[in-house]
Amino acid sequence: MKLIASLIGAAALAALSLSAHAQAVKPDLGKGAASFGQVCAACHAADGNSVIGANPKLAGQHPEYLVKQLTEFKSGKRANAVMSGMAAALSDEDMRNIGFWLASQKPATGVAKDKALVSLGERIYRGGIADRQIAACAGCHSPNGAGIPAQYPRLSGQHAEYTSTQLKAFRSGERKNSAQMTGVAAYLTDKEIAAVSDYIAGLR
Repeated sequence: MKLIASLIGAAALAALSLSAHAQAVKPDLGKGAASFGQVCAACHAADGNSVIGANPKLAGQHPEYLVKQLTEFKSGKRANAVMSGMAAALSDEDMRNIGFWLASQKPATGVAKDKALVSLGERIYRGGIADRQIAACAGCHSPNGAGIPAQYPRLSGQHAEYTSTQLKAFRSGERKNSAQMTGVAAYLTDKEIAAVSDYIAGLR
């Protein structure tokens, strides 16, 4: 009986050791680049700096955030017919490799286009809207839009069209994978969404 217990204990330790080893293995950026080129580049550009306003720029994004989004596209927690189909073909290892490769790419800067709205966008981003208890975007995404690794995504330079679409999706309940963003977007008007999205596009 003691021998069996010892063997079970040894097996458990070995499993834990293998799990820790798997987590410690460095992502393969070469494989990440190859997978991205095959699956993602057509919509997000070869270096992750999409030039299409509806498709997000991914270069320089936090890898943990990217892996989370890909995982949730695959599971259906984040609904998007195109991305769900793309993510379905990716393994956990593929997602990790792609996420870390994208994080290694230099993000392209963007520009704000609507001078009439950008000052409103800056006020919302930096100070929130107190009378509706809307927190400042900078509190989670940092003053320069760099975000907080593994928690909040990088926003600086993101296409205004994409940001606006996501904020409206959070507001309507169509996008359900962030309770914090649902709570914030619920109280934003179309004008405020347009303003903060445009400000973020030029943030650096």
